[in-house]
Amino acid sequence: MASEDCDMPMAPESEMSEEEIEREAEGFKEQGNAFYIKKDYSEAFNFYTKAIDACPKNASYYRNRAATLMMLNRHREALEDAQQAVRLDDMFVKGYLREGKCHLSLGNGMAASRSFQRVLELEPDNTQAPPELKHAKAVLEYERMAEIDFEKRDFRKCVFCMDRALEYAPACHRFKILKAECLALLGRYPEAQSVASDILRMDSTNGDALYVRGLCLYYEDCIEKAVQFFVQALRMAPDHEKARLACRNAKALKAKKEEGNNAFKDGNYEAAYDLYSAALTIDPNNIKTNAKLYCNRGTVGSKLKKLEQAIEDCTNAVKLDETYIKAYLRRAQCYLDTEQYEEAVRDYEKVYQTEKTKEHKHLLKTAQLELKKSKRKDYYKILGVDKNATDDEIKKAYRKRALMHHPDRHSGASPEMQKEEEKKFKEVGEAFTVLSDPKKKARYDSGQDLDEEGMNMGDFDANNIFKAFFGGPGGYSFEANPSSGPGNFFFQFG
Repeated sequence: MASEDCDMPMAPESEMSEEEIEREAEGFKEQGNAFYIKKDYSEAFNFYTKAIDACPKNASYYRNRAATLMMLNRHREALEDAQQAVRLDDMFVKGYLREGKCHLSLGNGMAASRSFQRVLELEPDNTQAPPELKHAKAVLEYERMAEIDFEKRDFRKCVFCMDRALEYAPACHRFKILKAECLALLGRYPEAQSVASDILRMDSTNGDALYVRGLCLYYEDCIEKAVQFFVQALRMAPDHEKARLACRNAKALKAKKEEGNNAFKDGNYEAAYDLYSAALTIDPNNIKTNAKLYCNRGTVGSKLKKLEQAIEDCTNAVKLDETYIKAYLRRAQCYLDTEQYEEAVRDYEKVYQTEKTKEHKHLLKTAQLELKKSKRKDYYKILGVDKNATDDEIKKAYRKRALMHHPDRHSGASPEMQKEEEKKFKEVGEAFTVLSDPKKKARYDSGQDLDEEGMNMGDFDANNIFKAFFGGPGGYSFEANPSSGPGNFFFQFG
């Protein structure tokens, strides 16, 4: 016979008494304590949570879980538990101590001070509250000093104050962000990015951290990426004024720089110069971009033959970024163009020490050669001709200068003047001797010494050169004037 289905009454679950529940909760707490001692904070948290679930009105359980949450770096949750503990028991000294420590770790020195003061009101001889109260006051003082230092743009001191404050308030995002911003303004971008990234790992929506991350990219001249972070920061925090200003500056700087680059490519150097100048006024804090702008303007200046201005711009560029090779190279070329050879050699040496390439070695050797040549007599200058002068131009220049400085033209001058003109006359002859001889000229132009066998520059007579050049029918000739004594000459026109 088949059995029939029937509804059987369920046996009621046995309900635990209040005393049994409290005993079970205490057991959970003890297990939590054991795991806490062993530094297994996750398990400790689980058992304290079970104790709270069993007895949600027990203040000590919240206080214990708050301590565990702090060890797990979940400081805001810890503060909530500590505050719940003192709400349940407004005479709970340990609860106020825990609340104060939570406030302190989060950088709220004022709230921490109130908690520790409450401990001393309840227990005047408490030994834990006074040092913690001292720490809270120190945090407030470091915070006050940092605000002043930031306004003064003393970012190094601001970083120092935040480092000291973070020793007592390790979970304070506000202090970390201020430190990161100052590091960015000091050009310590990797450190600033590391701080901002740590915060974003914990809170990807933190507008301040997004702003600092963008600021680092902006100051590293990665302007497009920087704008993306500024926009994201404004999406998370629409009233973030620093992000708004930085975003506006970044866009303006990018646009003005690109306009300058385009003008330069089109050969419109005057316009490019003005555009780079305008870009330099947008944000004096953007060191890396401004270094490039100064260098760009220096390049334009060299094209416009404003060489001294170009040197000044390149100097400003390397002041902002002492590793900026392009600026050293541009300045070195300007130094060469203005015959400041020692300065050019110094810049090329700096470049070659940084980047030992064949090209940089060649540039250095060329500058060193020019420096060596500059220390000799400049025969081209003596004759007043260009280094690319033709033979005819050299002869014409010699004719003019030799007649200008011949001693006979200055016979009535003072002895000092006569001596000076005689020296110049000899130098003119020496210059012509070298530059009119292809072999000597080639050696001179290459920087080689001329005082070698067959090329001794002491073996020439300026008067003989003059006579050879001007002698012959129809030319100038010099004959001794018997009435004027030996060594004096007079012009005789043929």
